[in-house]
Amino acid sequence: MTRRQLMSGFRTLGFSILTFVIFLQLGMAQKPQGELNRKVKSQVSPLYPELARRMNVKGSVKLLVTIGSNGNVKSTKVVGGHPLLVTASEDAVRRWKFEPAAEESTGVIEFNFSNN
Repeated sequence: MTRRQLMSGFRTLGFSILTFVIFLQLGMAQKPQGELNRKVKSQVSPLYPELARRMNVKGSVKLLVTIGSNGNVKSTKVVGGHPLLVTASEDAVRRWKFEPAAEESTGVIEFNFSNN
């Protein structure tokens, strides 16, 4: 086997592995993204960021939230919303507590911001 054939084989193998990893990641991202079916024990409302208030930024922020079996928020991922409002939403939802369950749950939580 020549060096050129060997390098071509390595490139093909690398591409195959990369494709598999991307496919695996996409498959893992297909978790349910509906409402959470876990009862909230305590929740914190987000603080309206002062800069967003001064700029009259309104709207909603949607977060994909993963809740551990112990009821604590494990992770958040922004699904949509104005960047000035995202951090306040994530900070608030990380302080939420849910009822314990047998396994972790994933769902979308939406926060609405207005200058009222």
